[in-house]
Amino acid sequence: MKPEIHPEYVETTVTCGCGSTFTTHSTATSGQIRVEVCSQCHPFYTGKQKILDTGGRVARFEKRFGKQPVAGSN
Repeated sequence: MKPEIHPEYVETTVTCGCGSTFTTHSTATSGQIRVEVCSQCHPFYTGKQKILDTGGRVARFEKRFGKQPVAGSN
């Protein structure tokens, strides 16, 4: 490795919007990183994930316009 071309790799504290903190290593010169979400508060990791029902949109369309027969079928 060439000297003086790579940034310093320092211990960094990551702070989430929920208040959770953890330590990692980064090239951030301040030694601190602020994030909006982390694994402690993200819905995917906490199990509070909301599944969207896209089938409801199809059903609403079919109700409004009716199911049309496929061309060429008897």
